[in-house]
Amino acid sequence: MNKHIGIVGVGNMGGGMAARLLDCGWKVRACDLVPERVQALVRLGAAAAASPAQAAEGADALVVCVVDAQQAQSVLFGPEGAAGALAPGRAVLLCPTIAPQDVERFAQGLAERGLAAIDAPMSGGPARARDGSMSLMVACGDAVFEAQRELLQAISARLFRVGTRPGDGARTKLVNNLLAGINLAGAAEAIALAERLGLDPGRTLDVIEQSSGQSWIGSDRMRRAIAGDFAPRAHVTLLRKDTGLALDAARAAGFEGRLGPVAHQAFDDAARAGYDGLDDAALVKLFRP
Repeated sequence: MNKHIGIVGVGNMGGGMAARLLDCGWKVRACDLVPERVQALVRLGAAAAASPAQAAEGADALVVCVVDAQQAQSVLFGPEGAAGALAPGRAVLLCPTIAPQDVERFAQGLAERGLAAIDAPMSGGPARARDGSMSLMVACGDAVFEAQRELLQAISARLFRVGTRPGDGARTKLVNNLLAGINLAGAAEAIALAERLGLDPGRTLDVIEQSSGQSWIGSDRMRRAIAGDFAPRAHVTLLRKDTGLALDAARAAGFEGRLGPVAHQAFDDAARAGYDGLDDAALVKLFRP
């Protein structure tokens, strides 16, 4: 494998993707504000980059896996931004969960520099990023998709082509994450109720997992909550951000839901209660006495 991939943002998800590509024989140059994350990948065979521009130098494609639009703006178009270092015709995968209008703005800025944007938000968590089984919701032109198909398939066994319009990947991700937030809030409330009723929460979750109340995120997070494991894989603040972005998109489309605002308020309350640095399984703490 002779292709070089730059990855900016190698935390839980980006680091998993980088390790996956290294396992598959790709050459990876990693950049992150936390040096220890980069060094962990260097030990696996990656090269270290001191800036987004350095990560992009000579890269066949660049993966941006940061937290929000502000960080993505800095990575691409800041003083040491990657956009100026990529060769014309190269592609940028935009993987964070951000507003559709921000994706559109970044795509336009990249196009003006002769670069292609791939709107590619991801879902599935760090373990699935690491083994290549995560979901990727892709919106880009047909030619760009075909040119980067090998890379996309290497990092995602669940590759969904949702359209060609930049922003449609983000829209799909926001719909998914709004439902994830609703499901998780419901699961946290149900497990807290089971505890209050004197039921064994683990046994109750066993029943739910084989019955009509089952959801993947509910099972994943509530298993951790029952064990008292709130070490952050996905922080409370992420679903607070994502459900908020989904509600913004809904308002812009003239849509008013009933459950989304309630779920968003739950994550906001959890963050305000001091759980913002914990795993989003900590939502259950809101419902416990």
